[in-house]
Amino acid sequence: MNLMLFGAPGAGKGTQAKFLIEKYNIPQISTGDILRAAIADKTEMGMEAKNFMDAGKLVPDSTIIGIIKDRLAEPDCKNGFILDGFPRTLAQAEALNELMKNMNINLDKVISLNVPDELIVGRITGRRVCGKCGASFHVEFNPAKKDDICDYCEGELIIRKDDNAETVKSRLEAYHTQTSPLIDFYKKMNLFIELDGTKDVSEVTKDMIEALS
Repeated sequence: MNLMLFGAPGAGKGTQAKFLIEKYNIPQISTGDILRAAIADKTEMGMEAKNFMDAGKLVPDSTIIGIIKDRLAEPDCKNGFILDGFPRTLAQAEALNELMKNMNINLDKVISLNVPDELIVGRITGRRVCGKCGASFHVEFNPAKKDDICDYCEGELIIRKDDNAETVKSRLEAYHTQTSPLIDFYKKMNLFIELDGTKDVSEVTKDMIEALS
């Protein structure tokens, strides 16, 4: 099962990816993670990406596509994968489509988790992260037992700088501008599944599994 998860930051992609990983025994491919891994492993593409980053430049699409190509060729992707956070633009989607054709890989479904912006702002700005162990809480949905204290290691819970309302709204704006053309792109390929991401986590998972069956 070759899948792509689609949705704004805070739509719940990471949570749902965990269920897909367990159910289908396939890896989640996050561009941020594989970029860091390629740099750490000093692969040819990783070193190319590092040169751009060290110069304070954005890593070009061609380099990202090269890193994804290397990742999809690894043995754990043989039975499928979950692409998360890529593509973000129409140009990236077209390049990815070409890459997969050349690798004889078909994308099975693109799952979009739809959540209104105002709800996402509430979800993200309510997040609290332990500065010591990294555990994540939410003031409304998953509160810590003691205010601002981690349940696991008693470290202090902090608000990440990217989790303030202004930054979240800016990220959402960029997301809608860049990725809205992708909806039509994947709808034309008859791959696009839209799910109501405002439902309870278990209900979203149930809807997702049903849509993939």
